[in-house]
Amino acid sequence: MKSVLLEKAREFIYIAIPNGAMMAAITVAVFSLTVPGNGNASSQPGSDRMKKGKLIYIKYCAGCHGPEGRGDGYRLLGADPANLTSESIRKQSDATLLKSIHEGKSTMPSWNIRLSQQDANDVLTYIRLLPK
Repeated sequence: MKSVLLEKAREFIYIAIPNGAMMAAITVAVFSLTVPGNGNASSQPGSDRMKKGKLIYIKYCAGCHGPEGRGDGYRLLGADPANLTSESIRKQSDATLLKSIHEGKSTMPSWNIRLSQQDANDVLTYIRLLPK
């Protein structure tokens, strides 16, 4: 029930707050100009998965976790979002992070309704490439 309410709150925020829409547009523009890591993602294996993960991240994650994953996005759902570039997050296993994406956390909604397992893997691929 709690995750359903959080999901509805998130949908409301994006629909009802004009600045939220503007922030999303700005985030998309910024992300389209940058590539994490060394800037040669297109020459790396799995670059299509990373590119898809980046688009999904922009759409669903950047609003809270921030454009660079530092946890500096909106704090409308409660406590500060995780800094995805922190050492504590980097040390977590893929399985643990995928579980967080699919099942949610205390103030983070579950994304298993909107994201397939492959989508979640793509987002994780992108998150793993975010610069420290």
